[in-house]
Amino acid sequence: MPSIKPLVLDVDGTFLKTDMLWETFWAGLGRSPFATLRAVMRYLGNRAALKAALAQIAPLRTDLLPVNGEVADLALQSRVGGREVVLASGSDESLVAPLAAHYGLSERVFASDGHTNLTGPRKAAELVRAFGEGGFDYAGNSATDMAVWERADNALVVGHVSSARTLASRGQNVVELAGGLDWRALVKALRPHQWVKNVLLVLPMIAAHRFDLETLIPILWGIVAFSAAASSIYIVNDLLDLEADRLHPTKRNRPFASGALPITVGMAVFVVCALIAVTVAAALNMSFLGVILLYMVTSLAYSLKLKRMRWVDVATLAALYTIRVIAGAAAAQVYVSIYMLIFIFPIFITLGCVKRLTELTLATSDERLPGRGYGRPDRDDLLNVAGLGTVGALLIFFLYSVSRQGQELYPTTWLLWAAMIPMALWLVRMVMLGWFGKQDYDPIVFAMRDKFGIGILMITLSLMFWAAGLWSQWFGG
Repeated sequence: MPSIKPLVLDVDGTFLKTDMLWETFWAGLGRSPFATLRAVMRYLGNRAALKAALAQIAPLRTDLLPVNGEVADLALQSRVGGREVVLASGSDESLVAPLAAHYGLSERVFASDGHTNLTGPRKAAELVRAFGEGGFDYAGNSATDMAVWERADNALVVGHVSSARTLASRGQNVVELAGGLDWRALVKALRPHQWVKNVLLVLPMIAAHRFDLETLIPILWGIVAFSAAASSIYIVNDLLDLEADRLHPTKRNRPFASGALPITVGMAVFVVCALIAVTVAAALNMSFLGVILLYMVTSLAYSLKLKRMRWVDVATLAALYTIRVIAGAAAAQVYVSIYMLIFIFPIFITLGCVKRLTELTLATSDERLPGRGYGRPDRDDLLNVAGLGTVGALLIFFLYSVSRQGQELYPTTWLLWAAMIPMALWLVRMVMLGWFGKQDYDPIVFAMRDKFGIGILMITLSLMFWAAGLWSQWFGG
């Protein structure tokens, strides 16, 4: 009785919904960026050596990597039926072997070894040497697998591979399995819901009492540029945080962490978004271009290093929010008061603390958050800093109200003081919601969706407009 032919599975894009070369590259950038870049420069023309070097710099937790459910089920059914299931991959053997062991697949693996890049014809030759011509079935996902499919008995095609159609025309049995790109995941990766934060660009216009189209239109273009810039950074941040996100109860469902969106697509979209941001910014004016470049550089520094540093990350978050306000002034070319910048920074410090408080409240252990410098024991310290930020913002607002500039813009001072009451209420409420874990991940996004909070902010603005005499100016009386 003839033995059952083994089932051979490609790894990247087939058994896994991701690519381990790019996984190690981004993990390396997050852990040791200079060593990673040196490895890329040194082995750029030697794929096998590059894969081995990156795997050494940033060993992956293969148990966390997202698998293709249909392919994994096929592998399980084959094993139960007594069939040998073998992994054959262009990825480095140091990663492929533990992956096979974790899922109970054959100890016999075929992979790159630092000298030979096992893809295409090389992989085909190795498999034929081991199993004979047509002595195995092979599952793959790309045109480079054609050389292997042609020498296999049955071809299992994951996703849409147009060149694989020729196999069926030759009389070879072809089985199609689910896979490929989910465009909905791409939209999710851009995080359009986060663009609401860019409404902060409008604040300088409001503070300057400039309510005209000449001021508004460049700010709207500025919001477009910042939205593109923010999306590009979100993609980079997600790629750097793949392992940390997979350990998080909700972030593991993000497009890259879950494997719904290929890393290579994310890298291409990052470039496109960055180019859109820079092009629109340059078209507005050089000052705005400088501000958006500062935002992108600071955001990259935050993603690479600063977010892992206790307290520095909160200060950086506050700075990134503040940069948006400065950007609004640069886009519309309106004057932004130093009082305003000093006032909003402690507010954003408070909101940064709220963001971490929310995460820690929802944490399931006292260990430090993955990729962060905080653990649940830090909640009291974060609450104290949030309180100081709230008090500091209110104090600065009061000092502004009695300053020469404040009295010129807001002649009815007592109304400005009255506005401090709902302002304080809003800040305290945000802190308490974070303390009890009752808000969304990002406090600014939450604030823009929180109807009760928006009502409090509208009362604050109404009192400020009244103090400035704008209501009587607009409506008479």
